[in-house]
Amino acid sequence: MITISIRFLAGRYHATPWGRHVNEGAVEWPPSPWRILRAMIATWKRTLPSLPQVEVEPILRALAVPPEFLLPPVTTGHTRHFMPKTGPDDKTLVFDAFVVVPRGDTVLARWPYVNLTESERDILSRILANMGTLGRSESWCEASLVADSASQGRMFCPPIDGDLPRGCEIVRLLCPNAVKAFDHEHAVSVKTKTEGRGANRRTIEIQSSIYDPAWNICMETLQLHKERWSDPPGSTWVSYCRPANCFDPALAPSRRIPKPQQKPQFARYAIDATILPMVSDTLPIAELARRCLMGIYGRQNYGPNDEKGRSDMLSGKSANGEPLSDHRHAYFLPTDEDGDGRLDHLTVYAAEGFNPAEQLVLDKLSTMKRGDAGDIRLLLLGMAAATEFRRGPLTQAREWVSGTPYIATRFAKTRGRERVDMQSLADRAAFLEADLGRELARMSERLNSRLPTFTIEPLIDGAAFRLPGAPSLCPIQFKRFRQKRTDDGGRRPAGFFRITFDSPVPGPIALGHSSHFGMGLFLPANTDFGRGINPDHGTAGGYRGKF
Repeated sequence: MITISIRFLAGRYHATPWGRHVNEGAVEWPPSPWRILRAMIATWKRTLPSLPQVEVEPILRALAVPPEFLLPPVTTGHTRHFMPKTGPDDKTLVFDAFVVVPRGDTVLARWPYVNLTESERDILSRILANMGTLGRSESWCEASLVADSASQGRMFCPPIDGDLPRGCEIVRLLCPNAVKAFDHEHAVSVKTKTEGRGANRRTIEIQSSIYDPAWNICMETLQLHKERWSDPPGSTWVSYCRPANCFDPALAPSRRIPKPQQKPQFARYAIDATILPMVSDTLPIAELARRCLMGIYGRQNYGPNDEKGRSDMLSGKSANGEPLSDHRHAYFLPTDEDGDGRLDHLTVYAAEGFNPAEQLVLDKLSTMKRGDAGDIRLLLLGMAAATEFRRGPLTQAREWVSGTPYIATRFAKTRGRERVDMQSLADRAAFLEADLGRELARMSERLNSRLPTFTIEPLIDGAAFRLPGAPSLCPIQFKRFRQKRTDDGGRRPAGFFRITFDSPVPGPIALGHSSHFGMGLFLPANTDFGRGINPDHGTAGGYRGKF
C-alpha cells in the first residue's frame, strides 16, 4: 500500500474543479488525482531532471489508478478582488474560493493495492519532498510518503463501489486513465512537408514532441482550449463518495488554558474626610478599619445558633480566639501618598486572598466613625491579586525606607552579658537592626522563597531617628499603643531604617510589632510614590494611578 501525506502550510487549498469558472466560487475537494499526478511530473522535471524517465514512469503508471482519500475536517472561504484587464481603469471582479485546512492536519491519498520496490519508494519520496505547491501557486504544501495511514479524526472518501452510503454525497473528480494518460498521440505536433516534383512528388509527415515527456497528461490548459477539448485527453471522471457535512465548521476545542481563579489579595481605598488624619495616626486608623470590617462581617454572617460570624482573615484570630501566628491574615496599611503628612489611602492586604463573603464586606466598607474627630469616608478603588497591581505599598522595588516606625518584636536585655545600653543611640540602633534582620529572615520563610541579599541602614539624623521626607517626625510622635490593655508597643524600641536588596522585591513589606496595623511599613524609595520618604527627593509627587 502507498500513502501520500499532503499538508497545506498556509492552511488553504486553492483549486477550481475542471470545467468550472473561477468566479463560480466552486472548490475542488478532495484534490483530484489528475492534479496530484501532474504536480509530481512537474516537480520531477523541474527539480530532479537527472532522474531517468525509465525509472520514474513505472511509478507514475502505478499511481494512475484512482486512490482513496482520508480528509481532515475543513471549511470553505473566499476573497474578492479586482484584477486589471487591459489597463488600470479596466478591471474585473474575481472570486478566489478556497478550502480552509487546519495547518496541523494532513490530507492522505492512499492506494491500497499498489506496491512499489524499495528503490521506487525512494524515488517517489525524493519527488514528494520537492513538491512545493498543489493547485494554484498560493497553495503551498508539504508532501511526503508515509507508512502509517491512521484514519482517526479524518473523513473517508473512496471511489463509489455500489450504493451511496447514508450521509454522503457524490463528487466527480478528474482522474488519469491508466493507459491513455501516458500515450502521446495528442502530445506531439504533426507538420507536413512536400518533396519532389511530378510523379516523384510526395508528402511527408514530421512529428515533433511538444512536451517532455510526450504524454497526454502533460498537455497544458492553453493548448486544450485551443484545440477545444472539453476534457483533457487521457483523463476520466470518477465518482467519489464524500461526506455531505465535510465543509461544516467543527467546533475545535479551545486552546486557551483557563486561568485558575485567584482570590483578590488586596482592596484599595481612597480616604476622604473634612480633616484628613495625620501620618502619626496610622495605627489608630488601621485599628478602626479592622474594627469596622469585623462589624460589617458579623452583622451579615451568622452561625448555626444565630451567633455573629467571625472572619479569621480579618480578625487575625482562630475560631477559638487564639491569635494567628503565621502572618497570613490581613494587613491594614494606611499610607500618605501625596507627601502632605496626612493619610490619603488605605490598603487591606492578605497573602491568602479574601473569600467571597470577605470580598462583599470589603465592598461595603464606606464610612469609619471617629466620634468627635469626624467621620472618614472611604472610596473602594479596586480589588485584585497583588501580581496585577504594583503601586503604592505593593510596588516592586530594590530600595525600601521606613514609612512608619519599626517597632522591635522584643525588649532589649539591660542586664547580663548581652545587655544593651538603651541610653546609647548607637546601641539602640544596633539592637533594632539585628531584630529587623531576623524579621526579614522569617519573612523569607513565610514566602517559601529566599529573599535577595540585603543591607540595613539606620536613618539617624543628629541625636535621633528621623522620618525621611518629614525630618520633624520621630518615632515617639507616632501613636504606637493599640486599644487593648495588654499592648506595650509604645514602650518598645522603635526607629526608621533603609533596606537595600540586590534585586527588586515586591511589597508590601510590613515587619515588627503591630505590623498588621501599619507599623514597620516600608515604602519604595525610588518611585514617584516613594519621593515623600526619600530624603534625596524632598516631598512626594502625588500618585494618581487607577487604584
